[in-house]
Amino acid sequence: MGRLRAGLFGLGEMGQHHARVLAALDGVDLVAVGDPAGDVHDAAGGLPVVHDLEALLAHGLDYCVVVRPATEHEDLALALAEAGVHAMVEKPLALDSRTAGLLARAFSSRGLIGAVGYLERYNPALREARRRLADGGLGDLYQVATRRQGPFPTEVTDVGVVNDLGSHDLDLTAWVTRQPFVSVSARTAHRSGRVHEDLVAVVGQLADGTITSHLVNWLSPFKERVTVVTGTRGAYVADTLTADLTFFANGRVRQPRELVADFHGVTEGDVVRYAMAKPEPLRVEHEQFRDAVLGLDADVVTMTEATANVRVTEAVLESATTGRTVRLDEVAG
Repeated sequence: MGRLRAGLFGLGEMGQHHARVLAALDGVDLVAVGDPAGDVHDAAGGLPVVHDLEALLAHGLDYCVVVRPATEHEDLALALAEAGVHAMVEKPLALDSRTAGLLARAFSSRGLIGAVGYLERYNPALREARRRLADGGLGDLYQVATRRQGPFPTEVTDVGVVNDLGSHDLDLTAWVTRQPFVSVSARTAHRSGRVHEDLVAVVGQLADGTITSHLVNWLSPFKERVTVVTGTRGAYVADTLTADLTFFANGRVRQPRELVADFHGVTEGDVVRYAMAKPEPLRVEHEQFRDAVLGLDADVVTMTEATANVRVTEAVLESATTGRTVRLDEVAG
């Protein structure tokens, strides 16, 4: 296969970054871009700008990246599947798992690559944490705690903080640990006058018994993106803003017996910040999707995986509404 012809539909705040990466991607020609509102961020770089997907498809695409509100994903993705065009759709794939499953089947039944843009899976710190966990770096896992806080993003109008930001943390937790969620309990709040929630606190449990907690909001005057994984040998702290992974080992220094006679916990030990390559996550995500379209070995988030994550966000919102713990096997798919 020669160079791939790519299109981009969605030129908002995130879409402009996709345009930048696609324009420089090896083996790919970004042939046209589109958005109903036009090119508000001057991201086209001289390429044709269209206002609807039909006009974009007229440019003869091999694949398309969709960066539009989640409320539009069903119609756009189904149109791409019917046109025989591979697609990567920004998360969340859909607002309910029934629709997400429908989209997954639409692509798989046609032999098309359908992927979803969960950017955090390509963050160097989390990829390194996942690798080390698989090698037993922390021993048995106890807990995963995430914090994703910051100011309100004015460009997000179609969903609340659970689907927009919380979906990242729920996905990365299951992915890093290789364990699915079995239950969640959540509380939400509406503090900024919007129809959608702008704060959520979640407690979850994974299939292996690991306890999780997730604090997500659009109400903090600072930006924080932290994942803490704790196990029998210590803890990993991944800061995905800086792409740093730090290991806090359990202490090995013996204490006088009289000081620890009534305490059987851990003490502070060595601290190591791992050195690693730090490629831009968005570029890695696009490289992996390109390779998948080419039929090469690639690491993409499939629409089937994304559907599982939508089920978790559904359970979170149901728990917040009902005030009870929701098991994932109770969520209708």
